[in-house]
Amino acid sequence: MRLMPALVAVLISTLAVARPAAAGPALLFDATDGKILYAEEMDDQWHPASLTKIMTAYLAFKAIKAGKLRMDDKVVCSELANKQPPSKIGLPIGGELTVETALKALIIKSANDVAVMLAERISGSELQFVADMNATARDLGMTRTTFSNANGLPAVSQVTTARDLAKLARAVAAEFPEYAEYWAMTQMRIGKIRLASHNGLLKTFEGADGLKTGFICDSGFNVVASATRNGRRLMAVVLGEPSGGDRNVRAASLLEHGFQQLGWKQIFNQATIDNLPIPAEARGPISVRASIQSWDCGNGKRNPAVEARRERIKAAKIRREKAKKAAGQKKAPTGAAKPDAAINPAPSGTIPAKQSSAAGTSAASAPPKAAPSAAATATGTP
Repeated sequence: MRLMPALVAVLISTLAVARPAAAGPALLFDATDGKILYAEEMDDQWHPASLTKIMTAYLAFKAIKAGKLRMDDKVVCSELANKQPPSKIGLPIGGELTVETALKALIIKSANDVAVMLAERISGSELQFVADMNATARDLGMTRTTFSNANGLPAVSQVTTARDLAKLARAVAAEFPEYAEYWAMTQMRIGKIRLASHNGLLKTFEGADGLKTGFICDSGFNVVASATRNGRRLMAVVLGEPSGGDRNVRAASLLEHGFQQLGWKQIFNQATIDNLPIPAEARGPISVRASIQSWDCGNGKRNPAVEARRERIKAAKIRREKAKKAAGQKKAPTGAAKPDAAINPAPSGTIPAKQSSAAGTSAASAPPKAAPSAAATATGTP
């Protein structure tokens, strides 16, 4: 049975507004004029995680525009950059990337080491770069934002708000449209290595064209998402979702809600991300670690997709072992002693020991890999 268009619009609007109790701030706005289409706790402070890298890229774009940096210049991996935990490219100390490749790796891969490499190249040190980040935040009117590092790795003092991130995203889009394709890229290659974007909306949502995702345990899964339809560009900021999938659904629902609204409904709406006053009850940062669907965050909750993958790997290994045993028994000559496994077969249903997997990045489109290292837990990756 097909739903009538009006009913579909009502359902979409309801989904967009309905908010799980554990979810964080949300904001939907028009990228052209900054008009607010939907807002919830947009001035509550939150840990930005890898959304920090939007500012890092913005400062790189400004340096290029000012002639202080060129796309074919090289950025070098220092000892500090090399020590950054995943998600990262993993260059050795002294390794180099062009600025162009570094920017793509920063945006698409969310590489923590590359963020430090760019920071050191632009400002001489990450410490000075952070000072420049905070000065730029003040210039953009990001009054409730403080940066402590260039990549978004956990820091108690590193905070922002949905409204401040909206101001930053709008500035990036308006001032540097020539780099729009970077935010919309779903993958890139460095040599033979393929790096995929964590922004699942780029493949699943009509008109999606950016911008950036982020995750640390205390902030949950965050995204600044952008989409354009019929010449109208909307952006959604979603913070504190318990999983990458929830983040995608929340952002997509908000954007769809915005596109479904008729233009005349916004004629008398004068609230923008610049003119709406900050409420006195706006809160400071909180941790949503306990609600996050990740074993790494210490709550014992594993992502269902990761668990399903583990079970498939276990089942495949069991099948291979059984096939290997069967082949060995067939080749054994008549009268020869049977292998130990045949004499003392393992109890039915025995599961081989787990194999560790390398710490990987989390993605907007893909859940974190199984059992990442403690360092990976801290990343601003998915």
